Amino acid sequence: MSTATPLPRTLVVRLDSAGDVLLAGPAVRAVAEGSSHTALLCGPRGVAAGRLLPGVDEVIEYDAPWVGLEPPPLSRAVTDRLVQELSARRFDRALVLVSYHQSPLPVALLLKLAGVGWTAADSEDYPGALLDLRHHRRAHRHEALAALDLARDAGFALPPGDDGALRVQPPPDTAHLTGPEPYVVLHPGAAVPARAWSPDRAARAAAALSAAGHRVVVTGGRGERDLTSYVAGGHALDLGGVTDLRQLAGVLAGARVVVVGNTGPTHLAAAVGTPVVCLFAPVVPAECWGPYGVPHVLLGDQDAACAGSRARSCPVAGHPCLDGIGDGQVLAAVAALGGLTDHDGGRTARPDPWGPTAGPAYGPGRGLATERGATERGATV
Repeated sequence: MSTATPLPRTLVVRLDSAGDVLLAGPAVRAVAEGSSHTALLCGPRGVAAGRLLPGVDEVIEYDAPWVGLEPPPLSRAVTDRLVQELSARRFDRALVLVSYHQSPLPVALLLKLAGVGWTAADSEDYPGALLDLRHHRRAHRHEALAALDLARDAGFALPPGDDGALRVQPPPDTAHLTGPEPYVVLHPGAAVPARAWSPDRAARAAAALSAAGHRVVVTGGRGERDLTSYVAGGHALDLGGVTDLRQLAGVLAGARVVVVGNTGPTHLAAAVGTPVVCLFAPVVPAECWGPYGVPHVLLGDQDAACAGSRARSCPVAGHPCLDGIGDGQVLAAVAALGGLTDHDGGRTARPDPWGPTAGPAYGPGRGLATERGATERGATV
């Protein structure tokens, strides 16, 4: 009598930010479908997002000294502790997810030292004995799809009926924070300043949205309270510093539209199925990092001088690629996306992000439109 091969214990590694972890969600679900235990190794900026992902049995935190702009010092004790912790868990397989400009090899070395039997990753660098599957990323691939490609070629497939969209665990009801629907969320901050409006420009947008009849809710982290207070002014409800990531998911889920830069809440909004007006500075390519799987409009000059530079601060005086976006463009984008409403002023029923879904995986091309500048408009419906 034949016996079924036991499913592996699998570790997925994504060591950078919350948005990157959220984009890994579809790949994580594919891994979970084919594993007896699925763990996620995250950096400190990604742990909260990792805990929101369906299919994750445990989240392990590691602050890698090769990730981020302010990495911790290299510590033999911390490294040894991680290797021992991973070794004790006896993982059979590992997938290392990295962006197109990152190397998986430092963590792949630690996984080998921890006794992980098989490791796969996208790698431009020759991996020697560190990778069992050296995978080559397809050019111009969206991050979510690139991670799914790796998972598939490592032998993991999405479960039947899973469309490959971003997902999080069902968020809490946050009506006690926001008041009743409908409302528009404006999230003015970003960890990378080049990817957000200046405070003055964000404040003008909040005032314009309010004057157009929208109830505006301004969100931000604990370190952004001064920013959100300034942007909200007397026009909007200020929730800066009020929510953790799970509660923020609830606030975004209740919104008609979210207006946000290319930052983590863009992908959190997509994960709860809310349309996004994305203020997209072209320091990274929109085809790889734009909102995924929800109706969206990109605003911003995608041909600006900073395109492809990965700059953290805008190298052009006045931040024209984003601050040059007019109020009329913002209002038109919100109207286009907020038009997905019923006749009573509420939102039309959207596909349930927490229920069964069917259909092909879909990506950033499902947006309503992409605005490259004040005059050029390319439909991507």
